Formats: sequence, C-alpha cells, structure tokens
Amino acid sequence: MNSLGIRVEPKKVTFVVIDYRDSEADILNVETIKIPLALDFPAKLKYVRNTVLDIIREYDIQVAGIRIAETVSENVNINRLHIEGVIQEAFSSSSVNSYFTGQLMSISKKLDINKELYRDLLKSKSQYAKINRWALCTNSESKEAALVGYGAVL
Repeated sequence: MNSLGIRVEPKKVTFVVIDYRDSEADILNVETIKIPLALDFPAKLKYVRNTVLDIIREYDIQVAGIRIAETVSENVNINRLHIEGVIQEAFSSSSVNSYFTGQLMSISKKLDINKELYRDLLKSKSQYAKINRWALCTNSESKEAALVGYGAVL
C-alpha cells in the first residue's frame, strides 16, 4: 500500500511517498511542490490541490497524512492553514481511503515515540530504522512528511 506524507509551508509543500508492505516502509519519492509566486492566492490553492490529486493518482495512494500547524503557535501563517485545508479537501475527494492530520503530539503517539525523540528525528544526522531509505529525507520538512506518512499507515 502506498502512503503520502505532507508538510506545508507558505511557499512550498514537501511530500514523501512511502511503499508499505509486509510491515516494511520504503521511501519511494521525496519532492517539493514550489507554489508559483506569480499566481494570485486562489490560483495558488487550485495549483496545490491539482498537484496533490495528480500525486495521489500517479502513485496510487491509499492512505495519507498531513502535518498540520500547532494550534497554540503564536506565529501561525494563515496561508499555511488555507493550503493545509485545501490538501485535506483533496484527500477527501480523491481515491484515498483514509487520511491522518497530525500535530507533534498526535504524530508522536501514532509512532509510539515521545516528543523529544520526534524532535531529534528532524535533525540533520538522524536515523529512523522503521523507514528504509530515510537518508532521502535531507531536511526537517521532508522528515516530518515521512513521519506523518508512516503514521498514516499505522
């Protein structure tokens, strides 16, 4: 079964595709969707939605996860929230069977790790033995996308 993990930023969306079978998780792809600056905001949302739907079709995604913004954060970017909402809508109107939206604590709980280990996994030299090809995740955003994508299959 293929899983999609997503981490949103105001100007880009990082995604990781994971092939999960026989209790093994293998990263198939790590990419970033750069949101075109020239588009007005509604067109940016449409671009992200269409791109996510294309990814779901291309990789035959059955489950998905999205790392959502912390609700207690004082500097939440409203554009990020809009993009996260559009992606959730894309999940619900696609062939995805189930999806998971998670913040730090809920993702940690799904992975059965504490928040300190979760934060350590986002660091540059981290290793996570439960996901093969972890080294393809070269920054904290791609690592978070991989963790939430893996959490979606659990």
